[in-house]
Amino acid sequence: MINETSKKISLPQSITVKKFSEILKMPLNVIITELMKNGILATINEKIDFETASIIAQDLGFEVSEEIMDLGEKMTLEKLNEEIKKEKESTDVLKSRPPIVTILGHVDHGKTTLLDTIRKTNVAAKESGGITQHISAYQVKKKGQLITFVDTPGHEAFSAMRERGVSIADIAVLVVAADDGVRPQTREVIEYLLAKKIPTVVAINKIDKPEINIQRVKQELADAGIVLEEWGGQVLSAKISAKQNIGIDDLLDNILLIAEVEDFRANYKRDPLGIVLESHLDPQKGPVATILIKTGTLKEGQDIIAGSDRGRIKRIEDFRGNRISEATPGMPISIIGLHHTPNSNDILQTAPEKTQSKSHSQGGLLQQSPEESFSLQKMMRSIASEKIKRLNVILKSDVQGSLEAIGQILGEIKSEEVAIDYIATGVGNITESDVRLAGSSNAIIYGFNVETTPVAKRMSEASKTEVKNYKIIYELVEDIKNKLIAMLPPIIERTDFGKMKVLALFKTGRGDMIIGGKILSGKMSNKSLLEVMRGDAVIGQGKLSNLQENKINVDEVSVGKECGITFLGNTKIKEGDVLLSYKEEVKKRTL
Repeated sequence: MINETSKKISLPQSITVKKFSEILKMPLNVIITELMKNGILATINEKIDFETASIIAQDLGFEVSEEIMDLGEKMTLEKLNEEIKKEKESTDVLKSRPPIVTILGHVDHGKTTLLDTIRKTNVAAKESGGITQHISAYQVKKKGQLITFVDTPGHEAFSAMRERGVSIADIAVLVVAADDGVRPQTREVIEYLLAKKIPTVVAINKIDKPEINIQRVKQELADAGIVLEEWGGQVLSAKISAKQNIGIDDLLDNILLIAEVEDFRANYKRDPLGIVLESHLDPQKGPVATILIKTGTLKEGQDIIAGSDRGRIKRIEDFRGNRISEATPGMPISIIGLHHTPNSNDILQTAPEKTQSKSHSQGGLLQQSPEESFSLQKMMRSIASEKIKRLNVILKSDVQGSLEAIGQILGEIKSEEVAIDYIATGVGNITESDVRLAGSSNAIIYGFNVETTPVAKRMSEASKTEVKNYKIIYELVEDIKNKLIAMLPPIIERTDFGKMKVLALFKTGRGDMIIGGKILSGKMSNKSLLEVMRGDAVIGQGKLSNLQENKINVDEVSVGKECGITFLGNTKIKEGDVLLSYKEEVKKRTL
């Protein structure tokens, strides 16, 4: 119990048992004993998470707190864009910065191949399932000028992430296959580009194929609102083959031409503002965030905030992984030093000087801010009726973008009978807190591109908590979908064969009867189910185990004929009753 004489301590998000005992200034055997009392087996060098450490510390009379930065008014993407707009109109000295480009287009039209060709690496071969799972960013140099590319997933299930890529880019490259033309997904992208007035270059891809029709592509683009320069419009285009490395220089030249016209500039001397593209937990480095600097200069040692997180820059790396001391506008970087993994689209800025302490009287498991881009409000299915069966799920992934992708795909599953109830979601490995929560909520833990800590693994095995880890998104989704299907009530289809009137009773046993009768309609089918009707009422059920016609075993007897049957069942049949022959089949459900 916490009281007025409780000692106050501050704990990190995870801590080794040895370090924990040092902070509490208590013997290791005492700490290990307390952990065992809570069902946790951990060696001195294994890490326990904040909630576990917090509970143990409180049981031992400590008050646990964690320093939280006073974040002030939250900076959003919209506010950042307003800030950039004001900067352009100011009298401050602005310098040219690299244009930020994203590549969009219909799935299979060659977006990833084009990116591969531009940066001379093979992304698709490195990604599970051939899909670019995470957003990344990199730079290329053309005619001595840098161009920044923001890579967004190309699969149609990732439309929300693609839109995010567009919202932070200066220029969009719209890839359209010369042999396939403008598809519905391409039209959606065009509508967004036109609505946001984003400068666009069209890349007509796959020109090396024999069955291409470039004029048709241009006509379809014009019909959708994109009129190319050669047709009297304003939109530049390049005919390319991403696979054969044809026309790539022309495409990059067009990007630089738009950049020259638009004249993208920024204030290098002001405090930095950047956008979080992605984040993940590295086992050695801790939280790592990929940032795109929009304005200002970020330097090592600066105190920063990113969304609802804060920290101090310990290390900055460029997109190649080389350590740099500072990052300037238009530059994609990775930073180390945040306390937690921020969310995609969070805004990075320098931190105010004031800090405050947040007291934890109880450990908070997988607590998430309301502003998280993949919030529970977005991901949870509303449960409107108690009749709906719920699948309780805890979802952990390596990065926020994966959570968004999984949530978006699962959101396409529609049912009025079953639903997913997300108990918690989060970025990072599966820990003992997740297992504890799963046990109390009867949930299944799903991990994507994460690991289960040794302590959590032992806990899950002891408590028989189901933990499932996946490397491919669609395998994870398929598993959840199959579990939902298994929860659906079965559909039983009944097929009626015919009716027989009972004319004679030859034998009455304990669980069987031998009966003679005449077929009134349809047929009697051997091994079928039987319904016993007396008047208009069904008085019992049974099974037809043997069917004879003229004392010869047969499979069926048709209307108008007489037969003898062996009835299996406890219903006592009388002369004049009617037996209905039928079968039932259980049909598999789908979503």
